[in-house]
Amino acid sequence: LWTLNPGAASSCSDFLVCLSAGEAKNIPPYPGPNKMRDCYCTVNLDQEEVFRTKTIEKSLCPFYGEDFYCEIPRSFRHLSFYIFDRDVFRRDSSIGKVAVKKEDLQKYHGKDHWFPLQPVCADSEVQGKVHLELRLSEVITDSGVVCHKLATRCPSANQSSHNINAFLTPYRSEAKKTKVKRKTNNPQFDEVFFFEVTKPLSYTKRQFDVEEDDVDKLALKVDLWNASNLKFGDEFLGEVRVPLKVLGQSGVHDAWYFLQPRDNGNKSVKADELGSLRLNIVYTEDHVFPTEHYNPLRDLLLQSAHVEPVSASAAHILGEVCREKQEAAVPLVRLFLHYGKIVPFLSVIAHAEINRTQDPNTIFRGNSLTSKCIDETMKLAGMHYLRVTLKPIIDEICTDHKPCEIDPVKLKESENLDTNRENLRQYVDRIFNVITSSGVSCPTVMCDIFFSLRESAASRFQVDPDVRYTAVSSFIFLRFFAPAILSPNLFHLRPHHPDPCTSRTLTLISKTIQTLGSLAKSKSANFKESYMAAFYDYFNEQKYADAVKNVSVSCLSHISEISASVCVLIFMIKRAQGRNRFGLKNFKKRWFRLTNHEFTYHKTKGEGALCSIPIENILAVERLEEESFKMKNMFQVIQPERALYIQANNCVEARDWIDILTKVSQCNCKRLSTYHPSAYLNGHWLCCKLSADTAPGCTPCTGGLPANIQLDVDGDRETERIYSLYSTYMSKLVKMQEACGSKSVYDGPEQEEYSTFVIDDPQETYKTLRLVKIFTLLTVCCHKVIKSVRSTAQKPLVSSAVVC
Repeated sequence: LWTLNPGAASSCSDFLVCLSAGEAKNIPPYPGPNKMRDCYCTVNLDQEEVFRTKTIEKSLCPFYGEDFYCEIPRSFRHLSFYIFDRDVFRRDSSIGKVAVKKEDLQKYHGKDHWFPLQPVCADSEVQGKVHLELRLSEVITDSGVVCHKLATRCPSANQSSHNINAFLTPYRSEAKKTKVKRKTNNPQFDEVFFFEVTKPLSYTKRQFDVEEDDVDKLALKVDLWNASNLKFGDEFLGEVRVPLKVLGQSGVHDAWYFLQPRDNGNKSVKADELGSLRLNIVYTEDHVFPTEHYNPLRDLLLQSAHVEPVSASAAHILGEVCREKQEAAVPLVRLFLHYGKIVPFLSVIAHAEINRTQDPNTIFRGNSLTSKCIDETMKLAGMHYLRVTLKPIIDEICTDHKPCEIDPVKLKESENLDTNRENLRQYVDRIFNVITSSGVSCPTVMCDIFFSLRESAASRFQVDPDVRYTAVSSFIFLRFFAPAILSPNLFHLRPHHPDPCTSRTLTLISKTIQTLGSLAKSKSANFKESYMAAFYDYFNEQKYADAVKNVSVSCLSHISEISASVCVLIFMIKRAQGRNRFGLKNFKKRWFRLTNHEFTYHKTKGEGALCSIPIENILAVERLEEESFKMKNMFQVIQPERALYIQANNCVEARDWIDILTKVSQCNCKRLSTYHPSAYLNGHWLCCKLSADTAPGCTPCTGGLPANIQLDVDGDRETERIYSLYSTYMSKLVKMQEACGSKSVYDGPEQEEYSTFVIDDPQETYKTLRLVKIFTLLTVCCHKVIKSVRSTAQKPLVSSAVVC
């Protein structure tokens, strides 16, 4: 139907891994008086670790129960699971592993299986490839007789280094060794070695005079080693054995070989001696079609924000039929973010949910489609915001290991309760302060969403003065910062799970931050533990509630306004004008106004804006060298097509403006990495003397690291995933359609089997459901055609793996 070329028929070939770490059992006891172990599990692609579970203390049957999602944009040979033990000296030793070959993933599809742990041997943990060229030729010796020699050439190796040995077996000749290639994972050897294959024969007898059985026994063995200067010697990286029968009649062979483990004759360990690991593997395939195929379904989804009521839209219906709201939220958010329509979509579904809420204290407290979508949006768009706000202090907590346990039952003998309380109080205060002072750094997309939440909540519950704050703070504190503090590794603030002691500290901090952000009337009632209620007395002051309200306001793009209290001298350069010099007439007095949404200037205070610069158009904010115009206290606001040069009244004011403009624009994905510190005058840049006015900057920017929230999203693949969900839950779509007919015909109570669906307008919902079913069935037909093409071509299309 589309093409016979599988590569052109699909736009995606990444593996998708979803891991739900289960449990291990019968792990061998620790050889000592304390038989228990502190174990954690890692997930590896070949030898690269991609995930690590938390450490389960003092157990021989640890239960993990963690979810992990990872996209794998490269090939691999084994998906491996390692069990490690951490002893009292914080040293890690491997207990055993489970390795599943890539081609065997489908074999375990949908099965909950106990895999026996296998021993971990350094000589068996190999990866990478080696390129070999072999040529068998006749050589005339000095005495005039003929012998056969094998010329061996190793041009290069991949994912391995750095030294190679080669010899012929079973008649072991002198080993040949290449030069060491240092500091590379892709060494280029390009050396030729010769091995004598046959004994010298008479000059007249030129054929390869070796018995066929003997030829089968001959093989070239190649070892790769990592050269080491340590006393422990070189590190084995892998080996390859190539039988000479591959030379065939031509006597020439050229191929890449995967490195293999070394058979060192170690005693085998019984599998039941190491225990076992429970895994559930689900294997699926994604077939992504050309863009034109998805246009009808994608357009239907992207119009969801304009459907009235929104419950009749295709996106909302997906959330209704999916078993878990998270299933629908992930592809929907990525699709709407990719096409820049996330804010209107979230605004309308949030408004609809607030209107259905009866108690203001329960707004967004459930796992609804709205809350899941906003959570996913914050996780994607706010990742840099989290990193610049929390990472420094989280790193300090994980490094210092200060005792913060305040539960008297769990207190160690060497610890002091008052000291621990003070340590914890200082950490909570510092984190609370960085959160409440970070509102101006909140990404614009989050600001716009929060503004919509506040307006809808305030309109729905007009008698509750605090609802405008709690609607925002519930997401900022309870669903954004608190989870990141609790599990920093899941938000990429830390590479792994913190140790149990640090994890306990982060748990106590997260609980306190949640309560501070809840703005509840009775704070102590929020804690089940008496020691937490007593600790919270430190923060039972009005200033903390005021700070929460202030950050809830400062995170709203239309509210956080910073107006200039003094006038400043400015002029604006538009590079397309091509002027050679700028006279004093270009300097104008103007009033400035800044919000998280735009930067404007006005002729007089209170008048309309002469110019408005969207925050997303600010690429950099930097100082301007005094030599440019012989003027002090100048800085520049760089935009895609022009630069705005501003002179402040003094150096303090200039620094303040640079700081605040940098903060509000630091999440722009197109921020510059270099700039020109001087102006473009008389046909060249004064700083680097380049004549082109569009020349890239000559100096690194100093305004902080750019926040790259530009998502690497394949819109077609996300639409394909949404189609897969529709197809999976087709029976629910049919039931929902029946419910629409039932409500339209009978004006009475809904049947129990239909009561789980939200249907505000049966007729509109029915129309949307009909279109969804049509587009889904069309895609089913295309999938059948692709499978037919695939079976004919005997070539796989796109594979995705899900491991649980």
